[in-house]
Amino acid sequence: MSGPASIETILTVDRLDVTFKGRRAHQKVRAVVDVSFAVRQGETFGVIGESGSGKSTIGRTIVCLERPSAGRILHFGKDPFQMSSRELRRHRRSFQIVFQDPNAALDPRMTILDSVREPLDVAGIGRPSERRMKALAMLDRVALSEELALRYPHEISGGQKQRANIARALVLHPDLIVCDEVVAALDVSIQADMLNLFADLQREFGLTYVFISHDLRVVAHISDRVAVMYAGKLVELASAEMLMDRPLHPYTQALLSAEPEPRVSEAGDRRRVVLKGEIPSPLSPPPGCRFHTRCPIAQPECAFREPEWREFEPGRFVACHYAGTRLSASEGSARDGSDLDSAAAGHDPVTR
Repeated sequence: MSGPASIETILTVDRLDVTFKGRRAHQKVRAVVDVSFAVRQGETFGVIGESGSGKSTIGRTIVCLERPSAGRILHFGKDPFQMSSRELRRHRRSFQIVFQDPNAALDPRMTILDSVREPLDVAGIGRPSERRMKALAMLDRVALSEELALRYPHEISGGQKQRANIARALVLHPDLIVCDEVVAALDVSIQADMLNLFADLQREFGLTYVFISHDLRVVAHISDRVAVMYAGKLVELASAEMLMDRPLHPYTQALLSAEPEPRVSEAGDRRRVVLKGEIPSPLSPPPGCRFHTRCPIAQPECAFREPEWREFEPGRFVACHYAGTRLSASEGSARDGSDLDSAAAGHDPVTR
């Protein structure tokens, strides 16, 4: 999908920080650190990263389920956290979220129809009979019949439950929907149908999506632009096509190389790059570049100097001292000491 180049900005994330209290009184977990991006109306903005990278926290903050510790979220230029409780309740209709687990999002004591109608009931929109008809119409739009609508969640499949959650999010006709790992719990055979449904709904209702996933293949398929997160920070942002053809950050390159079907880019065949170690704990992130403890081309300066978030070329942003260095399979195994130095010495910068 490709959106227009010059259209209204629906969402602005400006130097966002989200911090949680740890288990101990003095502990603080910085789940999101100094993240900035903007989403244009009508586009699909993908956010990719490992578990614990902070991507879901961003999604929850966008729809006001979490409060920023610093920075701000703007919806059409307005800060929802500066609104009164009454204003925020009404405003929230425009920004909805679909969660990963379709079972947890539906009340087991309510029929599917009642669950989809509930947002209309809470908002007090129309008469009861009108709310019922609107809910049925939206369920029909996501390919759920009236017979299925009268069933309870345990009586339908996982894919049908997720369709019900999509209908529930759409019934208030929002401007933006955050999709948080919405196909992760579904069979691969169902994922393609669900992604096609999202594309159809976007065209029909003029929706804007923030599409969050750990699966780069899924995000790149549906997104116009993709932001890559690691340990609470953005490391790369580019159009989906650019990111898949020529990733600049070594973490993005490693993610892309892990695809089941290797892609061929302008740089040639991309081999598997295996990262060692685990994503660092948000309780004690490493100094300097947060990726340097796993990066196959890390240099001494990476351990103490944090890379600047910069526009590498028009429309492409990256946070890496050695952005554009192409990794090889052998470099993917390098971990420390002379191995890292020798790997870095053989840098093969991608032609800009």
